[in-house]
Amino acid sequence: MSSYDAHFRVWRGDAAGGSLGDFTVEVNEGEVVLDIIHRLQATQAPDLAVRWNCKAGKCGSCSAEINGRPRLMCMTRMSVFDRAETVTVTPMRAFPVVRDLVTDVSFNYAKAREVPSFVPPADLKPGEYRMRQEDVGRSQEFRKCIECFLCQDTCHVVRDHEENKEAFAGPRFLMRVAELDMHPLDAASEVGLDRKSTAQDDHGLGYCNITKCCTEVCPENIRITDNALIPLKERAADRKYDPLIWLGKTIRRRRSG
Repeated sequence: MSSYDAHFRVWRGDAAGGSLGDFTVEVNEGEVVLDIIHRLQATQAPDLAVRWNCKAGKCGSCSAEINGRPRLMCMTRMSVFDRAETVTVTPMRAFPVVRDLVTDVSFNYAKAREVPSFVPPADLKPGEYRMRQEDVGRSQEFRKCIECFLCQDTCHVVRDHEENKEAFAGPRFLMRVAELDMHPLDAASEVGLDRKSTAQDDHGLGYCNITKCCTEVCPENIRITDNALIPLKERAADRKYDPLIWLGKTIRRRRSG
């Protein structure tokens, strides 16, 4: 097994500030960036803070930015870098730093709570839910999400504009709205919930300008933009500008007035 020494720059600090530290770390064949971070902890920086869990690309815990690109450290192989290249590892830029590579991602959990959950049909009892594969095929892709929040991190609406966070749910949770809106058994409309309107009015769908940066960093290769956000935008626009719906709303307002 061949090994070599790699030059790493790793961000060290906390909410008050910090800087990049320079390290030379041994790399062995077949290793990923998370392996090197663990070796760095074991040999040179025992107080280095890093969040991780499964090391299999399924828990979404070890999100960071590697050479400026949002990635999972456990799924980024050292073989993709030239041996002479400096590998820079920094925390996700869109979220507040707790310490070193660990960020406070509570923004995402707050946004998750704002999305109304699945509404089962009132006349269906437990055990009576029946769907065909063709009915769930469109939205099933979105269930692969591991909530690594790399899409949230790379979305420039969140990343570059702190003031947008209050009004914008981000691609992960707009995808959740799209998934529920496509669900053949979701009965939200029966309880007066219009997911298309809430996507626009409550979750900031209009902020998204479909640059596909979220799709590009998704470790599960979910086509977030093409299969979730664009169709949701189309349905929201149809809902808002459909002349029959507009006429119906106008008549109802006049009657209630």
